[in-house]
Amino acid sequence: MEAYGTTHLVPLGGFVVGLVVVVLLGRRDAGHDGPTRLSRTWALLVPAVTVPFQVIDLVANFDVDVTLPLHLCDLAWIAATWALWTHRPFPVALTYFWGLTLTIQGVVTPSLNEDFPHPRYVAFWALHLLIVWAAVYLAVGLRLAPRWRDYRAAVLTTLGWAGATYAFNVVADTNYGYLVRKPRSSALDLLGPWPWYVVQEIAIVVVAWALMTLAAQWWRRSGGRSAGRSGTHRVEATVDVQDLAGGRREEV
Repeated sequence: MEAYGTTHLVPLGGFVVGLVVVVLLGRRDAGHDGPTRLSRTWALLVPAVTVPFQVIDLVANFDVDVTLPLHLCDLAWIAATWALWTHRPFPVALTYFWGLTLTIQGVVTPSLNEDFPHPRYVAFWALHLLIVWAAVYLAVGLRLAPRWRDYRAAVLTTLGWAGATYAFNVVADTNYGYLVRKPRSSALDLLGPWPWYVVQEIAIVVVAWALMTLAAQWWRRSGGRSAGRSGTHRVEATVDVQDLAGGRREEV
């Protein structure tokens, strides 16, 4: 696939439209207690779309260098499914951090040799778009903000994945997670050579996720204050009407 060619720009356009839609859906569902029917339907849709394509890829196009589900996005869709189904803080945090910093890199600067209609092309875009949309729906739409303990758990989980995947890369002579060498035409080109770009990437991720945690906490608090003010106005208006109906008016 050619970067920023037609088969890249078309899913990019759909991605932007989808961002608006999932935010609106999230704001609509924000008042519900627990996962909604939409959220759980979405949770079922993610594996329903991604797993068959991955199975086809494993059976028909097996290549040890690219086919095994060892990239972080292959774990991110599991986290997104878990988060959409349960709304629990840990998978929501993983989806938020992985989706909006790492998975989104694949949307903007994809490293993909296949083009439409190859199954790997379809699987790539289905996987990446559904994960990022889930992160935006949960964090921006529903305001399910990660806490600092969720931030720490996400960092430790990611470091554990990086260590295990790097060990596999060394044994199998692969490059999952781009922990051995950089992909072509990616944001990693702005960093130093190996292994320094891996160290720099970890440092950037740790700082960026901390800032994202601060932003998410502020976003949740601002939403709560707005809801509280609206609720107060509704109570005051109700009391006022009741007082007038009873033939008296008192200050509240």
